[in-house]
Amino acid sequence: MKNGSVDLPEEVPVMPLPGAVLFPHALLPLYIFEPRYREMLEHALQRHRMFSVALTKPSCPEWHAPEDFFHFATVGLIRACVGRGNGTSNLVLQGLHRVRFKSFQQESPFPVAKIDIVEPTDDSTIETEALGEKVLELYRKLKRAERQLPPKVDRYLEQLGDLEMLCDLVASTFVDDPFRGQRILEE
Repeated sequence: MKNGSVDLPEEVPVMPLPGAVLFPHALLPLYIFEPRYREMLEHALQRHRMFSVALTKPSCPEWHAPEDFFHFATVGLIRACVGRGNGTSNLVLQGLHRVRFKSFQQESPFPVAKIDIVEPTDDSTIETEALGEKVLELYRKLKRAERQLPPKVDRYLEQLGDLEMLCDLVASTFVDDPFRGQRILEE
């Protein structure tokens, strides 16, 4: 499947997690220690270096089946991975593109989902352009107030003209509630 300059596979492993939402363009550090996710990581590294992080539903902090997590997520690319002597790994996952899980090829020990790419709609209007400018203005005020903000935010916002990317970056940086983040991801 094509997504701009990156080929997405037709199916990806899924890592359901409580409290974690991955946005396109965002970086998510992960510590892989559970045996099923060690196996999932090995699966991903041997293929496309990609997997999705899916937020578990509020009623299911421990997932057991695909119904226990949201089926709207982001495919991420493993940018860096450091294995430890005890079999655990630290990695950095970079969000690539929103996807919807349409079916599951495998549920155990980790899910593998067939995906549909969710294409952005270009609903750019004078109002959305104005809202984007307002967000940048609020950010500049925070910066002038000498708030400690992540350096990556500064780099991206300096030259950002893409409203979708602006929304993803702001949501991944400033929205702490994962369920609000999930709603934004699905917008």
